[in-house]
Amino acid sequence: MVARAFAELVMVAHFGVLLFLVVGGFLAWHRPRVLYWHLAMATWGLLVVLFPIACPLTWLENGFRTASGQPPLASGFIDTYIDGVLYPDSAAGLVQVLVALVVITSWVGYYLKRRTGHTASARTSETCR
Repeated sequence: MVARAFAELVMVAHFGVLLFLVVGGFLAWHRPRVLYWHLAMATWGLLVVLFPIACPLTWLENGFRTASGQPPLASGFIDTYIDGVLYPDSAAGLVQVLVALVVITSWVGYYLKRRTGHTASARTSETCR
């Protein structure tokens, strides 16, 4: 019973990690230190898409599922809970591209916000002299 609850907790955390992957760059606009975590998450996401790397959260969920008497996930987390559930399997490539575009847009926005913020603060300090 406890192992099953932990398996479900890991599944919810995994959804949270994926949500952070999509919107973390936008969070960094207001909390710049978040960008480092988001860069790490985006790098991991890219590696998982490009190479057959299993996610540690999937390993953890499978361990708890097995301990609770449930079968492990037949395939990865995304294949089980997202592909074919939130969008058709045939759209997986398009969704990956869209997620990449959202992440890149957030980073460009972060850069532009920081650049204009530094320029504005430099102008303010010059006029105060």
